[in-house]
Amino acid sequence: MDTKLTVSTSPHIHSEFTTRNIMGMVIFALVPAGIMGVYFLGLRSLGVIAACIIACVLSEWAWQKFVMHTKSTICDLSAVVTGLLLAYNLPPTIPIWMSVAGSLFAIIIVKQFYGGIGCNIVNPALAARAMMLISWPTAMTTWTINGISGATPLAAMKAGTVSGMPSLWDLLTGNMAGCIGETSSLLLILGGAYLVWEGVISARIPLTYILTTAILSALFNHGGGMFPIHEMLTGGLLIGAIFMATDYTTSPMSEKGQYIYAAGCALLTALIRTWGGYPEGVSFSILIMNVAVPLIDKYTEPRVFGAPKNGYFKRTGGK
Repeated sequence: MDTKLTVSTSPHIHSEFTTRNIMGMVIFALVPAGIMGVYFLGLRSLGVIAACIIACVLSEWAWQKFVMHTKSTICDLSAVVTGLLLAYNLPPTIPIWMSVAGSLFAIIIVKQFYGGIGCNIVNPALAARAMMLISWPTAMTTWTINGISGATPLAAMKAGTVSGMPSLWDLLTGNMAGCIGETSSLLLILGGAYLVWEGVISARIPLTYILTTAILSALFNHGGGMFPIHEMLTGGLLIGAIFMATDYTTSPMSEKGQYIYAAGCALLTALIRTWGGYPEGVSFSILIMNVAVPLIDKYTEPRVFGAPKNGYFKRTGGK
């Protein structure tokens, strides 16, 4: 034969996307919601965003250079995405030193301790937010807009004071109390649509998560069961479902597994919102389901092509 074949290890199918390309598109999709957050919540929001991004990038660079003595990976932009997502999940009044502490926790403890990008078992930004919520609950749940303190729509529903809920326009634009990057629903949805269009994420997890949360919250009579639109468009549901539950490393690989994972996130979110100690449940729900992903992958693993349904090849290795 004149044609010579080269035999190599998998993977044999390669994508045109690189980690840097993917992270760049995620940043592009997130920026508009952040701009709107700064517009409505004040310039201090910009300081929190900058502090988180700088702390994440510098901590990753310092850890790899001075502790691990390995090549820096900050150019892949994953640390920037972590910092941006963490900042978007913080109130604009959070002290800067807390933002930096959360960023260090996300990068060093959650990401680098497990081997860096692709090795973490939970989403770093969400893990840092959960740590901060437990450590500094008052600072993490103090909301202001136009310099006036107020409750978020979810907190109002939790307390049973559902009068004066934001209009649909305010829900879409972000003119309400909340975390920096979670209030502008329309821009988060457009950012998610862009990522789906580019093939960076699938719509399976976000749509299943968002719609199931709204349905279950109504069934559980959260806020009287009268605000399904608010359930979907307020709090961290959109940013969590679109930008964090879809993280490649911490979400299932199979389509069936992704539906199970998203439904589990939705169930936990609705339970926490209705009966939990916090008005919001997205962060803890995604983190719990992140830990369950290996189990989901185990039981939703596609059958090897050509192997019998009884799993002979899986049990014996094909021998």
